[in-house]
Amino acid sequence: MDQKITSIGNLTGKLLLFGGVYSNLQALEALAELAKSENIPPENCIATGDLIGYCAQPEETIQFFKNWKARSIAGNVELQLNENAEDCGCDFTKGSRCDNFSQLWYPYAKSQLQQDSLDYLKTLPEFIQFKYAGKVCTVVHGSFFNTSEFIFKSTSWEQKRPNFEATQSNVIIAGHSGLPFNNIQDDLLWLNPGVIGMPANDGATSVWYMILNDAEATLHFEHKQLEYDYQLANKLMVERNLPKEYAKTLLTGIWDNTEILPLTETLEQGKPIVLNH
Repeated sequence: MDQKITSIGNLTGKLLLFGGVYSNLQALEALAELAKSENIPPENCIATGDLIGYCAQPEETIQFFKNWKARSIAGNVELQLNENAEDCGCDFTKGSRCDNFSQLWYPYAKSQLQQDSLDYLKTLPEFIQFKYAGKVCTVVHGSFFNTSEFIFKSTSWEQKRPNFEATQSNVIIAGHSGLPFNNIQDDLLWLNPGVIGMPANDGATSVWYMILNDAEATLHFEHKQLEYDYQLANKLMVERNLPKEYAKTLLTGIWDNTEILPLTETLEQGKPIVLNH
């Protein structure tokens, strides 16, 4: 087993799973309030990485997350910041719209982070593993083999299966793709809670997260939507000259482009997301 996997032991009770905070402080604050109302302790709140991203408050977001004491793995953005890299490491096609936008938001985020926040990011593990309801669960960002790999519901099971084998897991909890989904085969479960920093290209301003429950000694999961002050998040992005296309997405729920999406997910743009639990 890879040494970079950090084991956090056995977890019980409700778990809150989420990804892609993307420097969206308003969404993170709303999620922390929800966790409090659901009586989910911070140590049972787990992020799939990319705390930093497109939105306007990277420093405030890291400080809030740090004080909340929730858990997170490092996404590609955190790994790049740790290395003082010049790009976000999102694996966008060179010269694409996403690549061009990253030339705006990534240097901004890098310029805003204080040394204390950068030091905190260095403490984030690359993978987290825990036992829950009799299952071995591993948290990855893109995939176990490539932090920046985009994996979607339509991605073949042949591409997903090696992640379970390499980590000896029953459940993979992943992020990076920006879209919530679940996929089960041969009693193996791939979960993506979605992201809270940007809408899921579904025409809604709400964002996505998941709650896991072990109340009946079996693993139950539910995809849920979060409302937050998206108008303030948009206003701050506009004021700080961040990509106006991403700021608009906060208001419309529609992505500027579908460059990273397979055809199946591209055809779902603007449609409400309906997920089986």
